[in-house]
Parts: sequence; C-alpha cells; structure tokens
Amino acid sequence: MPPAIRTTVVGSYPVPTWLAAYPTTPNLRDAILVVLKTQELAGLDLIADGELSRFDVNHPETNGMIEYFVRPLRGISLKLGRAEIERFRRQQGMGFRTRPAGLIHAPIHSGSLDLLSAWESVRPLSQIPQKFTLTSPYMLAKTLLDEHYEDLRVLTMELARILRGQVEQIDAPVIQVDEANLTGHPEDADWAHEPINHVLDGIQGERALHLCFGNYGGQSIQTGFWAKLLPFLNNLHVDHLVLEFARRGYDELPLFRDLRPEIALGIGVIDIKDNEVESAETVARRIEHAVSVLGPERVKWVHPDCGFWMLPRSVADRKMAALVQGRNLAEGRG
Repeated sequence: MPPAIRTTVVGSYPVPTWLAAYPTTPNLRDAILVVLKTQELAGLDLIADGELSRFDVNHPETNGMIEYFVRPLRGISLKLGRAEIERFRRQQGMGFRTRPAGLIHAPIHSGSLDLLSAWESVRPLSQIPQKFTLTSPYMLAKTLLDEHYEDLRVLTMELARILRGQVEQIDAPVIQVDEANLTGHPEDADWAHEPINHVLDGIQGERALHLCFGNYGGQSIQTGFWAKLLPFLNNLHVDHLVLEFARRGYDELPLFRDLRPEIALGIGVIDIKDNEVESAETVARRIEHAVSVLGPERVKWVHPDCGFWMLPRSVADRKMAALVQGRNLAEGRG
C-alpha cells in the first residue's frame, strides 16, 4: 500500500562544491542528476531539483529565490545608486537585505523569464515524481524598490500575473509557491491571498504553498505566530500547505483544527537550522504527535521546515534519510 503520509523536501539543496568551483552547463546537469538521485536513494516520495534549475553559471553566487525571478523581467533596473539603496533600507521588514533586488521604473513584463524551460530541463532526469517551486509574488514585491506603481498591492498582483502566465504551461504533478516574508507581516494577510491565489489558480496539478519564518545564515528572519495567519490560510486556493514546525515547536498545532477540511497539511519534522541529525524515533514521535492532535485525515505530508541550502550536504542527506525512516516507523513499515 502507498504511504498514508508522503515525504518530500521543501526545495533547495546545498550547491555541490565542484559545481560552484567549476560552473559549466554540463556540470550543472550532472549536479541536478546527483541531487535527484540522492533524494531517490533516501526514499522520498516527491523530490525536487534542489532549485539548481535556477543556478546561473555566469553568476554562481546568486541566491536564486529572488534574483532568478527578478533579473529577467522588463521594467526593472538592476543598476542602483546610493540613494536608491538607502531608500530601500528604510522599507519595513527588509532589514535582512542590504540592497533591493531591483528598481521598478516602468510597467513590468515577463521579459526573458522562462519557467517552462526550467521545468522541461529537469523533468526527464528522474522517474520519481518531482515538484516545481517558485517564489511568491508577495515576497518578490517586498524585495523591490518601486518607483512606478508605488502601491504594494498593485505591484504584487502585477507580479502574480507574470508568474501565472508562466506556471499555466508547466505540467509538474505538484507546483509549490514559496512565501517566507508574510509570516512576519500579518498586517498584509487580509489581501495577500488574492495575488497568491491568482498564481495558484493557474496550476494544472496539485497546488501547494510553503510558509516559513525565513532561513538565512541558519537564522529565522521573521517573528510571529500561525494563529495570525489562519484566516489567510483559509482563503487560499490550495491543496496542501508546507509549514515550518520543528524549529518552532508544535504548540500551535491545535489551531489547525480550524483549517478548511479540504486543505491537507504538511508538517515540518526536520529542523534545518540545526546541524544535528534527528533520529528516526524523534521524527516518528513528531509525526505521531501531529496525527494525534489533528487526525490522520489532515496530516498528509512531512518534510523539513525549509530548504537545505544552508546545510552541509552530508547533513542534508542524513536528515532526508531520517525523514523517510521516521515516517516509516510512524506508519509501522519495516
């Protein structure tokens, strides 16, 4: 029988050192094969390319979560003066970035952004089901300095239209939208579901949303509580959520009894901000606790809290193995 609770990753994986040292297109393909095979050998049910399809061989140091989506767009300048940088630093909630991802000076268009080609480059590299991930329009909007729309809601919806036009063509079994800024800014939650839903409504397959409290340098970037986001979550056109719990603890689990019943829950049971590798028994206890609180009809996925990109590969690999072993233990699998 297939598992009642499926295992997956959030998305990112540590860039292999040999790819960073010698960033060529053939090496990039080899690295993606390695990442996919590593997850397959760990026994994961749904895998990802480690976000290496975003890796730019000409700019190997760039974090693809933001720049990959922003750099190709028309209407955005990447040349920033001191005044623009200072203006961005005064924006609320972006203290973890020293400069904006770009300056919006005209109406934005998709430009050369091509998510379909990114998906098509990794789809044939594994027979295990793969998810495709992209950054939320809200999070992208918060990283930009806007001198054209001058309205966060308008800018976010414009980005959502661009992203929807991209994902409509992608036939991945699961497409996951990643949002790591709204958790610290619940004051925007009464409208942020609208642009995110616009993207989700364009997805052909299963629709997922990942929410966490940030992961940069092994630190949380945002502070807050899930309780403040429950109305937002109930407004989402989503099939399942991918939520951070292991680092934060599980005290807020009971509030998810009030989540719409048709939304499946993914529970973070691996702490990616700690190099210590969880035992299978620890993972199993976390899963069993979540099921005891919310019921087996609600908990359908388990995964790390966030992406693995800040961890050593050896640690990430053992954490993935512990995830699968813990799920198997919780379900009584040999």
